[in-house]
Amino acid sequence: MTITMRSYGFIWTDLDGTPRSSAVAYDEVSAGRRREELEKAGATDIERVDVQPGELLAPRR
Repeated sequence: MTITMRSYGFIWTDLDGTPRSSAVAYDEVSAGRRREELEKAGATDIERVDVQPGELLAPRR
């Protein structure tokens, strides 16, 4: 049985309208927690994105 590790990053817009992106990758459980933190902080347009090792996401423009 092969185990596949999946990593996720986030792209979102801050409460003040500034586009942001994750500088780290999250596993499934941690990604769920991070989404909750972003929602509580008032972030909008939150998008979870699959990322590869070493990949950095760029914020939306």
